[in-house]
Amino acid sequence: MAQSVLLTGAAGRVGDAILGDLAAEYEWRLMDRDPPTEDYPGEFVVADITDDDAVREAMDGIDAVIHLAGDPRKTAPWDSVLTNNIDGTQTIFEAAVDAGVEKFAFASSNHAVGHYETEDRTPDMYRADDDYLLDGTELPRPGNLYGVSKAAGESLGRYYHDEYGIAVVNVRIGNLTKGHPPIDYERGQAMWLSYRDCAHLFDRCVKADYDYEIVYGISDNDRKYYSLERAKDVLGYEPQDNSAHHD
Repeated sequence: MAQSVLLTGAAGRVGDAILGDLAAEYEWRLMDRDPPTEDYPGEFVVADITDDDAVREAMDGIDAVIHLAGDPRKTAPWDSVLTNNIDGTQTIFEAAVDAGVEKFAFASSNHAVGHYETEDRTPDMYRADDDYLLDGTELPRPGNLYGVSKAAGESLGRYYHDEYGIAVVNVRIGNLTKGHPPIDYERGQAMWLSYRDCAHLFDRCVKADYDYEIVYGISDNDRKYYSLERAKDVLGYEPQDNSAHHD
């Protein structure tokens, strides 16, 4: 029997990548605050993630959560990231724990560690021979308020795992683009995540066994400053794409 998965923020770009490859893989319950404009697999719930009653109803019978919803703007003001990204994520976690959900994949972001990219490391950190890699053990250093909200989401996951035992994996997503890496943008190429690698990574988030993890969501690019070792070792992630093949 296919696992039932709640995908929040289903109509966004990451949701598009996931559903593009995995539409038939799970019993999907999709949530977005805007009504669908196209056909989606499974049940579509139009609701805001800050609506506790709607979230709890959508969580009923769910085995795993992939939580993507939130304000994706890198310049989002504090009132929005607080409401949509932090309060909304806490609402999802609370409902997931109460519903007995087994696994929770949280879409974090490279912006949670944006200030590691200091001027004295650029541009060397984008070179294939640079051995400086962030691996998920480092403390957050958000580059903006959006990044602050993602770091807060990771901390919420730590709490709900430690307090209630739910398995949590935080995926610090890089630069997701469809078809090819960003053109003439070295940083974007170093943190590129292809659509098929994105789908595969979140598929492994549902299928693998883990406790609490922070992994990086990028393809296997020659130039990278995020390590893929935890994603490979713990989740069984096997990325197929490399931004260097598109130069």
